Amino acid sequence: MAYDDLRSFLRALERDGDLKRIKAEVDPYLEIGEIVDRVNKAGGPALLFENVKGAAMPLAMNVFGTDRRLLKALGLKSYDEISEKIGGLLKPELPQGFVGIREAFGKLGSMVHVPPKKVKSDSAPVQEVVLTGDDVDLDQLPALFTWPEDGGSFFNLGLTHTKHPETGVRNLGLYRLQRHDKRTIGMHWQIHKDSRNHYQVAAKRGEKLPVAIAFGCPPAVTYASTAPLPGDIDEYLFAGFLSGKRIEMVDCKTVPLQVPAGAEVVIEGWLEPGEMLPEGPFGDHTGFYTPQEPFPALRIDCVTMRRRPLLQSIVVGRPPTEDGPLGRATERFFLPLLKIIVPDIVDYHLPESGGFHNCAIVSIDKKYPKHAQKVMHAIWGAHMMSLTKLIIVVDSDCDVHDLHEVSWRALGNTDYARDLTVVEGPVDHLDHASYQQFWGGKAGIDATAKWPEEGYTRDGGWPRMVESDPEVADRVTKRWKEYGL
Repeated sequence: MAYDDLRSFLRALERDGDLKRIKAEVDPYLEIGEIVDRVNKAGGPALLFENVKGAAMPLAMNVFGTDRRLLKALGLKSYDEISEKIGGLLKPELPQGFVGIREAFGKLGSMVHVPPKKVKSDSAPVQEVVLTGDDVDLDQLPALFTWPEDGGSFFNLGLTHTKHPETGVRNLGLYRLQRHDKRTIGMHWQIHKDSRNHYQVAAKRGEKLPVAIAFGCPPAVTYASTAPLPGDIDEYLFAGFLSGKRIEMVDCKTVPLQVPAGAEVVIEGWLEPGEMLPEGPFGDHTGFYTPQEPFPALRIDCVTMRRRPLLQSIVVGRPPTEDGPLGRATERFFLPLLKIIVPDIVDYHLPESGGFHNCAIVSIDKKYPKHAQKVMHAIWGAHMMSLTKLIIVVDSDCDVHDLHEVSWRALGNTDYARDLTVVEGPVDHLDHASYQQFWGGKAGIDATAKWPEEGYTRDGGWPRMVESDPEVADRVTKRWKEYGL
């Protein structure tokens, strides 16, 4: 099972020799970012900065910086464990009669035992200390000024809680948070995000929006906040599904929301309609600075925390970064869901170097002419996959995770006059390459073997790939030691 809270996971990492305590004073202005970026790119350990200049608590960094650590945090041996479990839930065998229906609902019912569980305030570690009014001071929390041209200091791993003003449906999301002053933070809610929609609905109704932001949450909750779930699936239900246990929640002190009882720090406040401040620039996961824009400004009324809290954050920038394992987990976890929407898909890969959402490599078992183009357009219509800028479709015998193999097929075995599809559509809010914000050009490459029915009429048809003789290859393998190689 996944760990119940952040600190128990950090203790486990320290026992494994996979956590390094930094006792020297370190500056959150550029210095911590430089240290973490180097350690992450070297595949190094999680870091606990015990003496952050100007802050009143330690800072945990690079906690999910390797696949090994993220899997351990979620209690998994491989990402495919969850992928297979989700596949079993989303696509049970077609039921026949009432017996089959009961079996199908039995599979789906395995999520019933993992909804969040409410606990009382006196049982919630995150409410051991409560600060309100003038006692609130966000300067005591270690925010990072990571890159030289950033517009200020940011909290990069605050889990933001809102609910729809009309339906009451909860949303948990992960957004960067700029610290404007000791009681104000900027909410970087991009155009496609659910929390932005909640804010806009509240503003139209002339209402304030309650917001709670939790830091240092149980690992399954932190991952769930990054997951591209459909709007009607509760992130806390998904976190319970991942961890195999119910997530304990507690009512906030000053806003009508619930937060993880086992979190380290929670800040609470109300967003006034139309109250905006310039936010950014920020060195983002694209590897480039995103420009300054106006975003909602949240006034903090209350801070709750453990008696001896710690904060968790991440560094983003040019890949690879700590985003990598989180993105790879999402890629694997959501393959079954994508297959429900686009059943033609055999496998897919979202390269970290493409920011995960910008490029998708997809394999199919080709069954008819222009099958690849059908799949491209289906992906461009599939929830958040609609933001994908480049789709490369290969045959099922290609390993989509082998970028050398994919490049060989896509770069040298295509006729771009026929095999390239160019369209326009929505792109990510952070996409700087599109010539205007929010929409731009997209491309699909059909790197499958071409059929005569698709216009490939050269003599002999599509050529066969060069491959070793299987009998000779097996004999050479058996004799390899004899060759002294």
